[in-house]
Amino acid sequence: MNKGITKLVAGILAASMMLTACGKADKKETDGLKKVTVILDWTANTNHTGLYVAKEKGYYKDLGLDVEIVEPAEGSSLQLLAAGKGEFAISYQEDFTYARTAESKLPLKAIAAIIQHNTSGYTSPKSKGIETVKDFEGKVYGGYGGPSEDAILQMVMEDGGADFSKLTSVVVGTEDFFMATKNNIDFELTFEGWTNIEARLKGEEVNFIPLRELNESLDYYTPIIATSDKVIETDEDMIYKFMEATTKGYEFAMEQPEEAAKVLVNEVSGIDQELAIESQKYLADQYKADADRWGEMKDSVWNNYTKVMLENNLIQEDLAASEAYTNEYLPK
Repeated sequence: MNKGITKLVAGILAASMMLTACGKADKKETDGLKKVTVILDWTANTNHTGLYVAKEKGYYKDLGLDVEIVEPAEGSSLQLLAAGKGEFAISYQEDFTYARTAESKLPLKAIAAIIQHNTSGYTSPKSKGIETVKDFEGKVYGGYGGPSEDAILQMVMEDGGADFSKLTSVVVGTEDFFMATKNNIDFELTFEGWTNIEARLKGEEVNFIPLRELNESLDYYTPIIATSDKVIETDEDMIYKFMEATTKGYEFAMEQPEEAAKVLVNEVSGIDQELAIESQKYLADQYKADADRWGEMKDSVWNNYTKVMLENNLIQEDLAASEAYTNEYLPK
């Protein structure tokens, strides 16, 4: 069994670890409201702004929900979701596909795409001279430890006529991109709407190679919102309400990005306001992009990336799009 899948399944056993609240202060529970927990994929950032807007503006409360937004101390948000530690989790199509095709499948469903297109790509300081995948030869890639990283790197390098064996790949985890690339790392996979904007604000020149331009199948959904089969079976009405309010939060972020960014900064400690605002302006056009409505997903996107994972032996069985996601809970 793929090591990444083994790690994912084993992680469920540790899913009872403590969750850390992302807000500046604990919020008092309001009598009569239904308690709902959303587990983030990472430290709070502008990918998550719609959630914080919906909470701060009272959209959740108006529909009878008391929503707590948390981040996992360690481990996967999907592991925690499957273990019943929350009603919703933020994740990525990549991790979700592993979770749904593992030997011990996690009973989960994707219910919204936060961003319509993959905005990640390979970023490097301009001084490194990395402009194409051919330039990856002889360089050091700093990874986040994902099970598909090297396989995708090998695929795009071979497609671009480069020799994957000439690349060194190491795991840097959460180390700051700017610190890492000043040391022994040449390039990393980053989100254009965060690290690349931070580089511009810092006056750091970078080169960026978007994943989706290297292979259209790599234009997968990242991040997504997921829930569990158990929540669907036991509290479907709550899901409709949660998605109605969350959609309203992201629509606000699209229409008023600067104000939305200020909400995020006020609710979460340690986020630079200038970075948040510039990132939010970028994402305002990315959340919905060319979709008919925010959150909507398509079979083709799920099927194309599943095919890539199968062809690269990253998963051992197919995952039908209908089994992976639904648009049912999005406002009509």
